[in-house]
Amino acid sequence: MEGFVLAAGLGTRLRPLTDDRPKALVEVGGKPLLQHTIETLEAAGISHIVVNVHHFADKVTEFLRSRHWKASIDISDESTLLLDTGGGLKHAAPLFSGQENVLVHNVDILSDINLRDLETRHTAEGNLVTLCVSRRQTNRMLAFRDGLLIDRFDGSPSQQGCEALAFSGISVVSPALFALLPEADHPYPVIDQYIALGATHRIGSYLHDAEHWLDVGKPETLQQAQQWRRS
Repeated sequence: MEGFVLAAGLGTRLRPLTDDRPKALVEVGGKPLLQHTIETLEAAGISHIVVNVHHFADKVTEFLRSRHWKASIDISDESTLLLDTGGGLKHAAPLFSGQENVLVHNVDILSDINLRDLETRHTAEGNLVTLCVSRRQTNRMLAFRDGLLIDRFDGSPSQQGCEALAFSGISVVSPALFALLPEADHPYPVIDQYIALGATHRIGSYLHDAEHWLDVGKPETLQQAQQWRRS
């Protein structure tokens, strides 16, 4: 399995911390979020990681090149145009082998989710994509039926029998996905593509029960993360 770290975001929710640095280099427990994420992927046995960059791209690139990593690191440069999650994944596609599953991980997610178990489930179920999800309330719930993604959850009659679950910012995608995504000449969110592809492909769910999971993209959870990493 290879890894893709989504680190190109503007980090607007973390301002003023991100006025002079990218979100990826905001520190938790004295260590940048990007370092936490790379080390998590390395601990899961991933030996090749692609990191996309845009906001303060030079600072992220300098940081990556100044450290010795167990995994080999490639940079997917979105300096001229921020491509969102879908466009970013498509843009990075040539940097992957095309032979292995890819673990896609938001840089602002800290968790103890078992990433090896996630890939095992992905492969066993023959999914094109497997999304880590949990039973928690967000403004962007997804509707799943029999473990497969149906649509965004809106509680409509057509979604009767669906379970509303929240995406946890981590997924595994099969290499076949890359050819099915639109060209990366414009920004687009990947979830919309997954919903469309769900009509003909398995877009599965991995319901995790991680003791620790935090979206560190906002000040209140950043504070929680500081306490967790110190404990």
